Amino acid sequence: YCLTLLHLFFRFATSKGYWKDPYIQYFARSVGERKAPEINRGYYARVQGVNHLLDAFIRKAECDCQVINLGAGLDTTFWRLKDKNLMPRKYFEVDFPTVVARKIHNIKTKPPLSKPVIETHSTDSLLLDAHSLDSDRYCILGADLRDISNLDEKLKKFQLNPELPTLLVSECVLVYMTPAHSSNLVRWAAETFHTAMFINYEQVNMSDRFGQVMIENLQRRQCTLAGVEVCQSLDSQKERFLKACWEHADALDMMTVYSMLPQDDVARIEQLEFLDERELLQQLLQHYSICWATKDKLNLGT
Repeated sequence: YCLTLLHLFFRFATSKGYWKDPYIQYFARSVGERKAPEINRGYYARVQGVNHLLDAFIRKAECDCQVINLGAGLDTTFWRLKDKNLMPRKYFEVDFPTVVARKIHNIKTKPPLSKPVIETHSTDSLLLDAHSLDSDRYCILGADLRDISNLDEKLKKFQLNPELPTLLVSECVLVYMTPAHSSNLVRWAAETFHTAMFINYEQVNMSDRFGQVMIENLQRRQCTLAGVEVCQSLDSQKERFLKACWEHADALDMMTVYSMLPQDDVARIEQLEFLDERELLQQLLQHYSICWATKDKLNLGT
């Protein structure tokens, strides 16, 4: 349910012109009902902030790297990177088998999605079944992120290379796992890759009244935040990584990220819809953050 809702929100924001995503239409059929302008601006900040870090890492590595999107859902980053000629050596996506099955069905039945996958593959045949798709440059696999040994085994089966610089991305994923499970995942990543970056986007400052209302609203939609205790502050977000063998960690709330985005584009999107209360936007963006942690044995300067 949460996944379907998210992609309807993204589809609506792109339909209003907040950012371009020609591929999301193949995953979320309808634009859906109108969303509040502060919600759309929040999604804009999220997409721009995560993409900025992701693209910068790939450029630093000169594309000689791999990306693992944890809990990728119906994300379209693979197609965006191909269009930008920013393809890593291999792009992996992991999610629950039911989500993966739905995504693979969409790719198989929509030529604008399948063509780029085939174009980046060197042989006539690629591995494809209900819960996995594996090509030279793109892999989707069904796995439970709480089961680390199974996750590790499946990724290595599909040619994950621990020696390559690796970028891991999770967006509103760790917060649905218990702190013990998310710590295990973060530690596995630190122990598996010697040169890596982990980008995590999720809630922060959740102990105040606004945060409590957010939790209650999500619970009403059957979305329980099992890991919300790690979302108390920017420090608690960073601490999760530093305790799990990452060398450096930084975090910013999304209001700060929003103020750092290219101001000409921010001015453009602020013209798209009238925002009645800027204070509500500030409150919302102060309750989400991007945290990024690094290990840099190869001295990429990540």
